[in-house]
Amino acid sequence: MASATTDQPLRTTPLRVWAGGRLHDDPEQAVVAVTDHGLVVGDGVFEALKVTAAGPFALRRHLERLDRSAASLGLPPADHGVIRDAVAQLLEGQQVELGKIRITYTAGRGPLGSGAAYGPQTLVVALDAAEAPAPSTVVVTAPWTRNEHGALAGVKSTSYAENVRVLAHATERGASEGLMLNTAGHLCEGTGSNVFVVLDGRVVTPPLAAGALAGITRDLVLEWTDVEERDLTLEEALGADEVFLTSSLRDVQPVHRWDDTTFGDHPVTDAVARTFAERSAADLEP
Repeated sequence: MASATTDQPLRTTPLRVWAGGRLHDDPEQAVVAVTDHGLVVGDGVFEALKVTAAGPFALRRHLERLDRSAASLGLPPADHGVIRDAVAQLLEGQQVELGKIRITYTAGRGPLGSGAAYGPQTLVVALDAAEAPAPSTVVVTAPWTRNEHGALAGVKSTSYAENVRVLAHATERGASEGLMLNTAGHLCEGTGSNVFVVLDGRVVTPPLAAGALAGITRDLVLEWTDVEERDLTLEEALGADEVFLTSSLRDVQPVHRWDDTTFGDHPVTDAVARTFAERSAADLEP
C-alpha cells in the first residue's frame, strides 16, 4: 500500500484485517477454515490493545502475554516479527485517534472435536475503531463464579463464551461490566477488566492466585503506584471508599455504582489515573 502524500489526506477505515499472510482491504475477504480449532472449540488465544495517533501501546507486553497464554494451551510462540509487520501494514496511511488492535492466534485446522489440532497455526490481526471510555461506570456482581483452579484461569483464551454471558447479564442491568467472585467467594475480575478498591486511602486489588488475568494496565498500575494485592470479599469491596477498573481500553476508570452501592468522589482513583496517563503518554513501550 502506498504511503499517504500531502495532497492525499489520510483516510480512516473502520475495520482492517490482516490474515493469511496479507492485508485485506475488504474484511469480508479475510477467511479461516471452518475446521479451524479456534472456531470449532475455542482452541486459541488473543490480545487486544489500544492504538492512538502516537501508535500502539505496550505491544511488547501484549505479545509476551500472548506467548504465555499460547504456552498454557500447548501452542508454540507466535512470530512477533510477523505480528509487528502486520500491525505496521494495518496502520499505514491510517489516521487513528483511538482504535483497537486485536491479535488472534489459534491452533489451526483440527478435528470437529476436542482432539489435537493438525495446524499450522492461524494468525489474524485486525484494526478497528474504539470509543473513549466514559468518565465513570456502573458494574454489577455476576451470578456465576470464576474457577481459579481451571485450566484456563489467567489465560486470555478465545473460549470467551462465559465472558459473553456475564457481560450480557451486566448490560441487561444497565452496567458496562460484570464482576465475578471465584469459588472461594473472593473477588476475582470482570469480563474484560481488573478491579481495584480503595480502603482507608490504600489501593487494593485481588492477587492473580484469585484467578484474575494479569492485565497489562493492571501490571503497569502495580509498577507505577503503591498497590496491595490480597483477597477481598464482596462485602469488603462494596464497603470501599472508591472502586475502579483497569483495562487496555478503559485505562483507569472510576466506578460510581456497584449493584445498589454508590460511590462519590474518587481522589485516589484520580491520582492513579493521572499517573497512568502521564507515564503511558511518555512511553509507548513501558
